[in-house]
Amino acid sequence: MCGIVGWLNVDLSADAAERTLQRMCSSIEYRGPDDDGMFFDQSVGLGMRRLSIVDVAGGHQPISSDDGALQLVFNGEIYNHDELRRRLASRGAQFKTRSDTEVILRTYEFEGLNGFKSFNGMFAIALWDGRSRTLHLVRDRLGVKPLYYAVDGKKVVFASEVKAILASQLVDREVNTRALWDFITCRYVPAPETIWLKVFKLKPGHWLSLKHGESASEPRRWWDVPTDSVSCCDKDEEAVDQFTSLFENAVDLRMVADVPVGILLSGGLDSSAVAAAAARKGARVETFSVAFEGAAEIDERGYARSVAAHLGTKHHEVVIGSREFIEFLPRLTHLTDEPLADLASVPLFYVNKLARQSVKVVLSGEGSDEIFGGYTFDRWVAQWDSARERRWGAHGGPLRSWSGRALRAFSRTRIDPVVETDLRRLSEPLVMTNLASTAEKERWFRQPVVAPDSLQRVRDDLSRIGEQDPLNQALYVYCQDWLVEDLLMKADRMSMANSVELRTPFLDYRLVEWAWRLAPRLKVGRDAAGRYATKLILRKYAQGRLPGSVIDRPKMGFPVPVYGWLSNQLSGWASDVLGGDARVRTWFRDEAINELLTEGIDPEASTQARHRLWNLLVLEHWMQSWKA
Repeated sequence: MCGIVGWLNVDLSADAAERTLQRMCSSIEYRGPDDDGMFFDQSVGLGMRRLSIVDVAGGHQPISSDDGALQLVFNGEIYNHDELRRRLASRGAQFKTRSDTEVILRTYEFEGLNGFKSFNGMFAIALWDGRSRTLHLVRDRLGVKPLYYAVDGKKVVFASEVKAILASQLVDREVNTRALWDFITCRYVPAPETIWLKVFKLKPGHWLSLKHGESASEPRRWWDVPTDSVSCCDKDEEAVDQFTSLFENAVDLRMVADVPVGILLSGGLDSSAVAAAAARKGARVETFSVAFEGAAEIDERGYARSVAAHLGTKHHEVVIGSREFIEFLPRLTHLTDEPLADLASVPLFYVNKLARQSVKVVLSGEGSDEIFGGYTFDRWVAQWDSARERRWGAHGGPLRSWSGRALRAFSRTRIDPVVETDLRRLSEPLVMTNLASTAEKERWFRQPVVAPDSLQRVRDDLSRIGEQDPLNQALYVYCQDWLVEDLLMKADRMSMANSVELRTPFLDYRLVEWAWRLAPRLKVGRDAAGRYATKLILRKYAQGRLPGSVIDRPKMGFPVPVYGWLSNQLSGWASDVLGGDARVRTWFRDEAINELLTEGIDPEASTQARHRLWNLLVLEHWMQSWKA
């Protein structure tokens, strides 16, 4: 694990190149405090900061081919690197280290970029091929590891974090109005845009090949979920067996390291299942939880303690309050580079800080809800099933016709008015966050914004996968956007800020592809008692492995009491942050900010109103932190 930086088509003297790479690497030193390295030659530069996890002694980067023509820096882990090393060795590859970095290099030598499709892992790769004078940037399938790039003519600058690109001083700082427009709706900036006009995200499952001396091309998608209708299994028992094998192997692979490994344990089903799989072989596992003081109604420590006692883990806890929360906000907006109004970022930082005292790697439950149907999909699937029965009879009718109509309804295509009304209502879960409409934003912004509707990207994603079961449609959309730009971005930043590597077993690509082919009723469907339940396959796995109270408890996410604080001890603070000299007032009308503030601190405020206020508070802190 590390942070990577570099450029192409930038002409600097040797001294200037070294200073620039050092400046970029220093800005993200926390991502890799154990080692650093750099390569520059003419108009190419590569740099890295390393957090040593595998082959601590031999995994230095950049790593080069024997003739020096290939240079590679890499952020992440290739979990199946031992298997790939054996395969390549049988073909004559010679290895000098045990590192997964060298496996990437040798794979490219023998198989080119297509060989990267055999990688099981999380990765952001930059590879300079001096033979073809091409820089390849590659991001993993699900976007667990970030990769950004800036384009200015033929000049390209890239890094694991935007701040490193800005530290190069090779890219102008100009706020991207479209990103602000989308942030107000989404609470994050959707890809490929970033908050800075000339900086972009390389989207998950894409690579970008840049030729020396030529203008940047468009990124190409190299992976997507399989959208065919082939079923992974016919019987429930067979499905549970297959899930068990894939899931436990995914956990086993992510427990392998040359440093201590622990589990972030919230006490929810997802992290508890990860802990159960990790502890099943009798190894002494360390688990870590966080809670807020004075917030007993959302305190999950009792569940976490129950799981820890059941599994025999060595359990650790940290408790934070409103003071720690508020004092951390300026650092939060610096760490995230872009505004990210996810309240759970703060407790996630503190639990990773706690973990770093004992381990260097943690496993977490991110991705389970988006792969297997969590959140409130039990309610939505029940409504979908009911609507199908009303329209087409007790057997559900033509499912593909239903999903096709749902897609057209969401895309605002005119269909039968009665059906359209029903389907528009039932298509709500296709969007995780929709905090402001185009009409509302047009009223709030000081100047007109030329940008598409912020939900257009969702319609584009739906069009790409075509007609599917509505649950699969929704989960696909979540994986393209919400999972990457909120959950995984937050997980990467809050763990790496503490020099901790966070691994996500549920996002093992084999498990993801298998889940896509799993019958929707085994994701969200009726349990043995006839009640609709989310993540049904995971609950079946958990039977006998976890306490019943954990299996059957409702999902709480990563609960944070801040919204209640906004109407009490933080109301004055919120008013001060958004006062007359607030930077956000250069972008938004005074009356809009005052209205959102008044609505958000009202003790009877809706969740929507408090979401909107928190968006503004985070945006103001971001603007102050980055002087935007």
